[in-house]
Amino acid sequence: MNQEKKDGMVLLIEHKWKIIAAIAVALFFLAIIFILRPLADGIILGLVFAYISRPIYLKLNKNKRVGALVATICIVIPIIFILGMGILEIIQQITWIVQNQNEVISSLTGFINNVEIPDFLHTGIEQSIQDISQSIIPILREIGIVSYAKDLVIFLLNLVISIIVCYFLLSDGNTLYQKVLDITPSNYQKTFQNYVTELDKILGGIFIGNAYAALFVSIMSAIVFYVFGFSHILALSALIFIAAVVPLFAGYMVLLPLALLRYFNQGIEAALIFFLVASIVIYLPPELFMRPYLASLKSKVHPLLIMLAFIGGAFVGGIAGFFAAPILLGALIAAYRVYVSELRSYGYNLGQNTDKSENNG
Repeated sequence: MNQEKKDGMVLLIEHKWKIIAAIAVALFFLAIIFILRPLADGIILGLVFAYISRPIYLKLNKNKRVGALVATICIVIPIIFILGMGILEIIQQITWIVQNQNEVISSLTGFINNVEIPDFLHTGIEQSIQDISQSIIPILREIGIVSYAKDLVIFLLNLVISIIVCYFLLSDGNTLYQKVLDITPSNYQKTFQNYVTELDKILGGIFIGNAYAALFVSIMSAIVFYVFGFSHILALSALIFIAAVVPLFAGYMVLLPLALLRYFNQGIEAALIFFLVASIVIYLPPELFMRPYLASLKSKVHPLLIMLAFIGGAFVGGIAGFFAAPILLGALIAAYRVYVSELRSYGYNLGQNTDKSENNG
């Protein structure tokens, strides 16, 4: 009994400097996270961009610096331009709506009055507009969208940081992985490698396949919107990109309202022409040429979980949360799959364990 009590105290005393060092390292790590928190958007975006750009980098792996630079320019710069500038324009438009609420409501009411629709629909739409003006717009004002939109310096700085992080992760990411592997205990290195491999497959299915298709359709949509004379082209293209990235969403969620707006302004013929041209130019090439390649990039994660991760992450953490939440989801699922795989490698049959126990009893 005395030996047991002595062992506990002795262990604490003998390893007190290790415990102090571990606490100090943890506090230092938390301090770094706190300091870098304003730049979380840029760091997370850089990580995602590096993942998306990696296929091009691997094809140019003879010179890792040049390959990282080419991959960053080919993939990240277009995404930054469309997504970053588009989100910036969306925020500016929301800010203008919040600041000019009465003017917006008057314009919408005037537009509804000029459209020939049944009286019961007319009354319902007017009531909906009034409800939005009294509920959603005040909420937008309270959550600080106006102040966030004015903080353009941090937003642009995060875009620049994302490019830098992407470049260095591509060029030096393998070295970083080896350093982490070196400090991993030898008896856990195989498990760690299996975990990284599984996580790589999941994130590849979530980001790489969707991102290449989303990048193509957003670029083509910008061209189509310009040809048809739409305003706020970058904002609309950013919405197309986001809709194409998130599973269960589709760019038609953007095209259909635009076609409806064109119908009210220019008639049914103009709306049909726009919708048909946009559908053929934007979505036909990915389905015919990119889909066979992208079919091999599947995360094997239910799309509903991925969709909820994207949307929930965006509400909680903004831009960083939008991309960080699917990464955390993938990390959790990868850990589960490796755990189950190792149990089975030891001969533990999860599905028949109960039956075996009963037979042995």
